[in-house]
Amino acid sequence: QVQLVESGGGLVQAGGSLRLSCVVSGRTAAIYGMAWFRQAPGKEREFVASASSGDSTLYADSVKGRFTISRDNDRNTVYLQMSSLKPEDTAVYSCAQRRFFSGYSSRTADYYYWGQGTQVTVSS
Repeated sequence: QVQLVESGGGLVQAGGSLRLSCVVSGRTAAIYGMAWFRQAPGKEREFVASASSGDSTLYADSVKGRFTISRDNDRNTVYLQMSSLKPEDTAVYSCAQRRFFSGYSSRTADYYYWGQGTQVTVSS
């Protein structure tokens, strides 16, 4: 059974930093495309960042230069380092994994496995 479990969310002041973790079990994280998405109350889920198995990356314009996606293959874990946080970054952040493909993608439909999410709240 494949599980993705996020952690690391919390309450932080604007300008602060957080690092989210996504531990993958039941499947190797290293060889599949991985991504982070977020969903704010009353809004559609939106793409944040994605990494290919070769560690090529793709970022939403809204987070480029502030967020970094990375993976630790020994720990089967994907991270999202977030800095210079803004109140508009407040959302539930979820990680996702592609089922068959190694490339990055910003499309929700390209991801098959999803975690439950972790809340990030940025106060002004």
